[in-house]
Amino acid sequence: MNVVGLTTTTADRKRRAGQRLVVGLAGASLDADERAFIRDARPGGFILFARNVEEPRQVLELNRELKSLLPGELPPIRCVDQEGGLVQRVKAPATVWPPMRFVGNVGKLEFTRAVGRALAREVRAVGFDLDFAPVADVDSNPKNPIIGRRAFATSPEGVSRHVAAFIEGMQDEGCIACAKHFPGHGDTATDSHLELPVVEKDPGEIEHVELPPFAAAVAAGVGTVMTAHVLYPALDEDAPATMSRRILDGILRRRMGYGGVIVSDDLEMKAVRGRYPLEHQLAKASEATVDVFLVCKELHLAHEAWEGLIRLAETDKLEDDRAVAACRRWHALRERFLRHLAPTPGLDELGCARHAELALRAAAEGAQS
Repeated sequence: MNVVGLTTTTADRKRRAGQRLVVGLAGASLDADERAFIRDARPGGFILFARNVEEPRQVLELNRELKSLLPGELPPIRCVDQEGGLVQRVKAPATVWPPMRFVGNVGKLEFTRAVGRALAREVRAVGFDLDFAPVADVDSNPKNPIIGRRAFATSPEGVSRHVAAFIEGMQDEGCIACAKHFPGHGDTATDSHLELPVVEKDPGEIEHVELPPFAAAVAAGVGTVMTAHVLYPALDEDAPATMSRRILDGILRRRMGYGGVIVSDDLEMKAVRGRYPLEHQLAKASEATVDVFLVCKELHLAHEAWEGLIRLAETDKLEDDRAVAACRRWHALRERFLRHLAPTPGLDELGCARHAELALRAAAEGAQS
């Protein structure tokens, strides 16, 4: 079956390499260079940001166009970061959600499930299939510049319960969830967008604090897991988690039993960009069992990554086999969530009274806890 890549021709390698990329766009509509890249590479998905958003109907139409440009047997998975709080790409008239800390502070798992369901309905209403949420990091370091109130709680127990409930609610509504950033970004003192964070913890601390929420996400059937561009010397002193076989294959896949899609954090982030050659990043991450690579804005980098993945598959039989396995997992995700998808919610879901009530309750009760 060519969709999942069982042959070894150059064309198949190119197709598999494209399927392993989720790429961003420069603006609110496609330009000629982006169309040419989509035609040639056939990326596995797209991610939209605030720069791509003007208003809900425009987002819906852009997502429809992106889907129309790819073959029906390889529909793109259209992605967004819609967490609530500071990370919210589609704003009013969509519901403006408070940070997930407020949702966690309400302390009721059914409430968290309801928020997950509501958020899922709104992102699906504007054409997205996957939301890179929830954050499964534990807010355990007050000096952390990037996680903070994005996390449900400051304890691993609290984060674990609410992460599982949120995933259940979101995926019940047909939206693919993503637990991020494995094995944890909550105890960093630096921002991986700007530099490579290093977490100096012993294995026992990591086991007790960082890992339980991700184990809960796996148990809840999460569709995808995103890696952290973070170095954990106690687990692997040579490579950040995105590029570490010990961490991703050894802990997430083998110990936790996760057989789903692993997505890298953005390859444009300075924790990895310029620190490691791109092809080295791709090779090490692929060896670590990363399936899909995020390139969130720079088209030339997406093109370089596509060509790099092709070269790796052409020159290394093991890498070719890894590409086949990655595409199988990506296609299995499509089959699980897109084949029998419920009808797309209408745009009237955005900012509706039910969702506004949830957001107001989270803001009122969660801020006081």
